[in-house]
Amino acid sequence: MHLIEYSHEAAKALARMPRDVRLLVQSKVEQVAVDPYGRHNNVTRLQGRPEFRLRVQDWRVIYRVLDDRVVLLIIKIGVRGQVYE
Repeated sequence: MHLIEYSHEAAKALARMPRDVRLLVQSKVEQVAVDPYGRHNNVTRLQGRPEFRLRVQDWRVIYRVLDDRVVLLIIKIGVRGQVYE
């Protein structure tokens, strides 16, 4: 299992979410952290970038797998139209 680290921006976005959505996002991130390269529904590798995208309802979680540190780094969390900017 990989450790989960949140960037400052991602942690702030998580704190602003409604509690039920925040718990759902955290649960999905924990599922991915168990096996980051396994087949997960709603996970896609971003084209031209080393990051992955996890879709949770209308929210998107952009993350990177840091194998050298065994960390799942959550870079950005936001709604669909804003997270890719």
